[in-house]
Amino acid sequence: MTRESPGNRSLGRYLAFVKFEHTLFALPFAYGGMLLAAGGWPGWRVFVLVSLAMIGARSAAMALNRVIDARIDAQNPRTSGREIPAGRLTRRDGLALAALGLGLLAVAGALLNPLTLALLPLAVVFLTVYPYLKRFTWLCHFWLGATIGAAAAGGWIAVTGAFSFTAVALWLAVGTWIAGFDIIYGVLDLSFDRSAGLHSIPARFGVRRALAVSAGAHLVSFAALAAVLLWVHLGWPYGVALVATAAVLLYEQVAVRRLDPAVVLRSFNANLVVGLLMLLGIVGGLALHG
Repeated sequence: MTRESPGNRSLGRYLAFVKFEHTLFALPFAYGGMLLAAGGWPGWRVFVLVSLAMIGARSAAMALNRVIDARIDAQNPRTSGREIPAGRLTRRDGLALAALGLGLLAVAGALLNPLTLALLPLAVVFLTVYPYLKRFTWLCHFWLGATIGAAAAGGWIAVTGAFSFTAVALWLAVGTWIAGFDIIYGVLDLSFDRSAGLHSIPARFGVRRALAVSAGAHLVSFAALAAVLLWVHLGWPYGVALVATAAVLLYEQVAVRRLDPAVVLRSFNANLVVGLLMLLGIVGGLALHG
């Protein structure tokens, strides 16, 4: 592959580098946790700070992942076209973006409340450790889930400055949802991971067992989302969103069993609507009972 020049460092190139559109996986749940904690609109200050914290954390995590995995990505045919292996950006660019993202997270966390500030070091540990885990353990999928799932609890903590059952339930829901589809995504790299000595559930247990674990994770996710109704009265709007989310997860689990890479990618991208569905359910439920 011909390496491109990193001279044109456009905004679009950086957005592609961190897959900015994938922020939609967790950002709606962060907003959902924020709205539930406030019982409605929390004010523009909290909204803006939560948004900045999420964008900073997500950008830093992806940039670090791309820098740390650059050598591995260059060897994998599926990922060799990414920005650093292809020469469109450098490792220094990635580290600079990661530093900017962490700085944004730190400022937003410090301005929210004492608990968000106290949890910042833990958040940084979770963000930076994940890229290394695939070198050591097949549990990497669940670490990724716990890291991204913290966004939902973070939205709650940003408002209340404390944990609660609802925050933990949302964290569990998002964490197992993320882990479930990351396992599916790992099927695409099964052969490469085994040849490169990398760890994943598909590489360790095979496709059939990996998909069973993924389905189990998504069942836990659905149960945790349903458990939110035990504590918060959100009525039929949340119920409709819950049923629609179940339909998306079921489609994903059925479609991926064809083991067609194109279908796997389509089922993976279907997850982009899950957060939006649940956010609409929360907004509708709060409006109905507000």
